[in-house]
Formats: sequence, C-alpha cells, structure tokens
Amino acid sequence: MAKEKDLSVRIRPLDDRVVVEPLEAEEKTAGGILLPDTAKQKPQRGRVLAVGPGKLTDKGERMTLSVQKGDEVIYGRYSGSDVEVDGKEIKIMREGDILAKVTK
Repeated sequence: MAKEKDLSVRIRPLDDRVVVEPLEAEEKTAGGILLPDTAKQKPQRGRVLAVGPGKLTDKGERMTLSVQKGDEVIYGRYSGSDVEVDGKEIKIMREGDILAKVTK
C-alpha cells in the first residue's frame, strides 16, 4: 500500500487524465485451462491511482471527473500510454478512454 501512495504522489496527471494500474491478466480460461504468458490478453481492468483536476471549459471552469482514486475501472484494450515507474507498469489515459466503473 505504501508504494501506491508514493506512486500517486510522484505522478500528478493533468487536465482530464487518469493514472491506472492494470490488474493482472487472467491465468485460466472459464473452462479451467491454464494460459501461458504468450497467450494472455492485455488486461482491460485496472485500479485508479490518481486523477487530474478536470478539463478546462471555454468559460475557464474545471469539469470534475466521474472517477476517483481507488475506483476499479474497465478501459479499452489499447487505450492510454504505457509508462514504467519504479519498475511498475502503469497507464496514463484520458477519462474518455474509460468505459465503465466496476461496482461491487
């Protein structure tokens, strides 16, 4: 947990950008078959580590984002930019690249 806190402090996204930590890819199929690393698909779920202040409107006001730190989200397979920080893979993407929030 302490590393997550350090990571979000070190990276501060701008405007409507969001920093997401991808969750692990599935290791088994629904039928129970174990997948090798080469057959795994890119994960499409992640946890939000940091959010920007929001997009600036023409009137000079900030629009608040609909996701917040700690949310679990689903995003497009190839959306965002992959960045490595302290040996950890993260994604930086716009809020519009996020398809849904996972609720429990």
